[in-house]
Amino acid sequence: MVSMGLQLMGYTLGLLGVVGTMIATLLPNWKGTAYVGSNIITDIGYNKGLWMECATQSTGITQCDIYNSLLDLPSDIQAAQAMMVTSCFISILACLISVIGMRCTVFALDSPAKDKIAIAGGAIFIIGGLLCLIPVAWNFHVTIQDFYNPLIPQSMKFEMGAALYLAMVSSLLSIIGGSMLCASCPPQDTRQTYYSPFQGRSIITKSQHPSVHPKPMSCGMKLLWCRVIPATINFYVFTCSRMDYSSS
Repeated sequence: MVSMGLQLMGYTLGLLGVVGTMIATLLPNWKGTAYVGSNIITDIGYNKGLWMECATQSTGITQCDIYNSLLDLPSDIQAAQAMMVTSCFISILACLISVIGMRCTVFALDSPAKDKIAIAGGAIFIIGGLLCLIPVAWNFHVTIQDFYNPLIPQSMKFEMGAALYLAMVSSLLSIIGGSMLCASCPPQDTRQTYYSPFQGRSIITKSQHPSVHPKPMSCGMKLLWCRVIPATINFYVFTCSRMDYSSS
């Protein structure tokens, strides 16, 4: 039995995850200036994203510049660019596939593969969420490692920005939503009868009561039935006939 409410909840969470992933991919504050030590009093604060770097002055004026070369960026930023963009496309594909497979939509109403389509959409949601979670965890690790590195000056230390937390929450929403979509469609009973939308008769029919096949007889049972029991009966008949002959 398909749970329509569970499907709607899973799709809603997955859709929120997609929107959050796209916003986090574009935001320029994956990393922000860490105001520690001598860096507490500064006129300019820096924010770094996947595509640009922004400088905010003490007067409130913010100026953003797109990176001149993508190949000159750190490996964690390059990997995040590729994975986040891929996650966005895969998650959008999951949205389209899940709409077709959900029970509350009018697509493929009479198709027995409708539930399988919903499961496929949920699985793609999970893949998209994992592709978003990997670069988030990587950037968390690099940022924390650089923050506690004594060789890096305090003026060049950064802390996690709002976009990084948004991406983490979005990835978890996509994974949870995809899992709910997969769990909303349990395996169908193969003995169910399906009807073709173009014919009035059943095209796939299986018995509601499966036939019971006798178990194959073991070698010991064969020996008992074929040799021992007939020999015992013959011996009993022979003994009775001799007793009758002797008495006569």
